[in-house]
Amino acid sequence: MNSDQAQIEDTSTIIQPACSISEEAGTVRLTLEMPGVDRDGIEVHVEGNELIISAKNAASIPDGKYLIRERMAGNYRKRFIIDETIDREKIEASMTDGVLTLVLATKESAKPRRIEIR
Repeated sequence: MNSDQAQIEDTSTIIQPACSISEEAGTVRLTLEMPGVDRDGIEVHVEGNELIISAKNAASIPDGKYLIRERMAGNYRKRFIIDETIDREKIEASMTDGVLTLVLATKESAKPRRIEIR
């Protein structure tokens, strides 16, 4: 394949983590459920206007006959479009009990302000 051809990503093992998004006091909070993922195996980065979260779920799932199998091994990947109101230098991430939390600060210039009438 030459460098001009687009590479096709194998999505057969991509896991979309469950996500909640809330807004509070000048921040946007994202919480993603990522059971079985070690915090050192998570990558969070911004490319242009995309916030990309990826990780490998290295949880050992034994081969064999399953009666029920609801947890999958594979790679987590989630993308979010962020606009210019998000301060990319103030994105914070933490991981507790298999839940990744990202706090995205809003730029001061984007926050609503009251204009006093004189």
